[in-house]
Amino acid sequence: MNNRVSRRKFLGLTATAAGLAIVPVNFAQVVESQKRDSSKPNSEFGRVQVGAITYSWRSMPGTAEDILKYCLACGISSIELMGDPVEQFAGLPKSPPKLPNEATDEEISTYQKASKEIRNAQKDWRISAPMTKFEELRKMYNNAGVKIHIVKFAPEKWFDEEIDYAFRAAKALGSKGVSTEISEMSCQKLGPFAEKHGMYAIMHQHLQPGQPGWTFEKFLDISPAIMLNFDAGHYFGSTGLHPNGIIEKLHDRIISVHMKDKTGPKGTPPNTNMEWGKGETPIAEILLNIKNKKYPINADIELEYPIPQGSDAVAEVKKCVDYCRKILI
Repeated sequence: MNNRVSRRKFLGLTATAAGLAIVPVNFAQVVESQKRDSSKPNSEFGRVQVGAITYSWRSMPGTAEDILKYCLACGISSIELMGDPVEQFAGLPKSPPKLPNEATDEEISTYQKASKEIRNAQKDWRISAPMTKFEELRKMYNNAGVKIHIVKFAPEKWFDEEIDYAFRAAKALGSKGVSTEISEMSCQKLGPFAEKHGMYAIMHQHLQPGQPGWTFEKFLDISPAIMLNFDAGHYFGSTGLHPNGIIEKLHDRIISVHMKDKTGPKGTPPNTNMEWGKGETPIAEILLNIKNKKYPINADIELEYPIPQGSDAVAEVKKCVDYCRKILI
């Protein structure tokens, strides 16, 4: 049985047609101008929602409050939020600090014992955690003008009760689903929970498409609740193929596209992250394809190239936002 159905069919959404009055040809530009003049950030350009993922600011302090400040500084109104700052905000028991490379056998034994105890404490916390702190976090972000559209908990190795918690927490945050790295185990494990909650299990790939015979369909066919967090940069870097081929083929199964600029597998150097505009990834063609086809796909900036001297991750992400804006408007 082929389970590849659209997300709209899966959730049972219905569309109502509405008559459109004739408007001036520059109406869209006027609306965009008004949005940009708002006191809140708005990174929806040409009806394409541009955002970022938490990983982009990995070189900087990473609490939930920090990340919100970065979003506002970059003018970003949508975020794929990693699970660590979410759970820290909600009160998850902290893991013990990592051991130094020169740790003694006694220190290693003590660390392993403490890690096991904390893991059990975290499991108990997740199972019993109320959703109030997640709702509070959602309100804090939404009031500032930022929507949390994906949460990356990566819970496939958790106990079932914890996976159930992950989807409940994601729903409380207002997200479309829970993201993790693509694998058969992840899809088999998370698909039923996503179906149960009327949400999505959102799979992110790295360089796997460059492997002979590898296909996205193998994973999508596991459950209609499986969706893609398609990394266009990794796809291009590993295959040299135009990402629009996958976007057009699987657009009804793609929640978001990770945007980065890379060289292709035959580039110099090959498959390497570059400052935007200096690589070979067809960023403009990807964004314009999403815009022109009116695909409901988020374009999320993933800052992976080395930060130039004298700059920081906030400044570089802002450059990427501006890069997208100039293409889409």
